[in-house]
Amino acid sequence: MFIVTEQQMGVEVAARSQGNTTRTAVVLGGTSGIGKEIVKSLAAKGSSVYLSGRTTQTAHAVAAEIGLGTIGIAVDLCDPESIADSLADIQSVNDLVIPAIERDANTIADYDVARAIRLVTLKLVGYAEAIHVLRTRFTADASIVLFGGLALQRPYPGSTTVSTVNGGIVGLVNSLASELAPVRINAIHPGIIGDSPFWENKDNSHIIARTPLGRLVTMNEIVDSVEFLLSNTGVNGVNLAIDGGWLLK
Repeated sequence: MFIVTEQQMGVEVAARSQGNTTRTAVVLGGTSGIGKEIVKSLAAKGSSVYLSGRTTQTAHAVAAEIGLGTIGIAVDLCDPESIADSLADIQSVNDLVIPAIERDANTIADYDVARAIRLVTLKLVGYAEAIHVLRTRFTADASIVLFGGLALQRPYPGSTTVSTVNGGIVGLVNSLASELAPVRINAIHPGIIGDSPFWENKDNSHIIARTPLGRLVTMNEIVDSVEFLLSNTGVNGVNLAIDGGWLLK
């Protein structure tokens, strides 16, 4: 059960009475790709943002590049026992976004157990432990956005572990929407992001051909969808596919 302490409520009320509307956001996996774009957008809109990388050096370098008061921290979601210490300096959280991923083409014919365990640990145990660690620091209006993916519904050879953990994200959202109430939790399940570093130089014509939008979704559209889920207080327990209609064909 989520409990908001009197101290947390007092701090929030005092901040509002003084006209301080700055929100504190934590983006776990914010040093590259879509995570970095989310950090840049939230910071530009006035949030105080903590971004994580796997090493202190990487996180600090990206925070310095983005500026706007962003703070870099090292968090390894594949090492759940270390997460509490990594997040110890964060006092309160309005917005938590976890876009951290690892790509793993792992066929059953050549199944790599170590890689599978690493991905399952990162996405399911690591995500859940980060929420567990921060649960008493969420403000009364806090919101969480997790990242899954459409390999759950569009599997491909070698996607067994990826498809499975994306299904696990659906389960996390469904269960934690009740357990963390009144904190809201939702998830984004992107399709192919055409201008992301991973996809922009690949031949995606076969995917575009079956996408009603006639093009792939963009990183800006993913960022917009994350910010919608963070800010719209009526949306809770939603697993949102952003794919240009790809799942329809």
